[in-house]
Amino acid sequence: MNVDLEWVGVLRHGQSTGNVAREEAEDAGAEVIDIAERDADVPLTGLGEEQAKAAGEFFAGRPPDLVVTSTYRRAWDTARLAAPEGVVIVPDERLRDRELGVLDLLTSHGVQERWPDELRRKRRLGKFYYRPPGGESWADVVLRVRSLLTELSAERPGARVLLSAHEMTVFALRYLLEGLPEPDLMRAASGTDVPNCSVTAWERDRDGGFTMVLAQEVGHLHATETPPTADDDAAEQLS
Repeated sequence: MNVDLEWVGVLRHGQSTGNVAREEAEDAGAEVIDIAERDADVPLTGLGEEQAKAAGEFFAGRPPDLVVTSTYRRAWDTARLAAPEGVVIVPDERLRDRELGVLDLLTSHGVQERWPDELRRKRRLGKFYYRPPGGESWADVVLRVRSLLTELSAERPGARVLLSAHEMTVFALRYLLEGLPEPDLMRAASGTDVPNCSVTAWERDRDGGFTMVLAQEVGHLHATETPPTADDDAAEQLS
């Protein structure tokens, strides 16, 4: 993909109450994750806010030209706490988290018990192309991130852009910026944790391609003695 940006980074949102609820439900073997809010309204935990502030220390010394954030509250609040003073924050719904449709709020066990046919269909199609009823595939997310990058390239050529978003955004950018084919992307995703408030970034090469220069960096969390946290999307744990 031809992207006329100098640097592209992803800051995953800080720990959210949804992250905690999902981990508790998975550990308990429950079928349903106890989250009262709609996904777009899930807030950060107190620790998540501290993680976002620690990310702010990181970007204070290397400010982006622009921050584009998912419209989901946990990502928007992370952007607000992490963006250096004076840097414009722009919300964009194309960075929202992947929509899971009928699998929303279900644990791995819940999907196995309630939607066994969908689990079999996912295994047949593979994660990249599988779309749960009412939800999105990985390919769907890639399409909207591709649209955003194309627009940013046209409007802000040569800019350093930080995206405040979600775990899925990191893999979408690996596909788009690095040109990883589907099998390589799936292997990379299966072996990669994306901690809350970690930073993943790519710089443009002389030949116009992109090289990853930060891989799920959490040094800023350790430097401020802020505990890092990580969780997996419950639906993505299914093989």
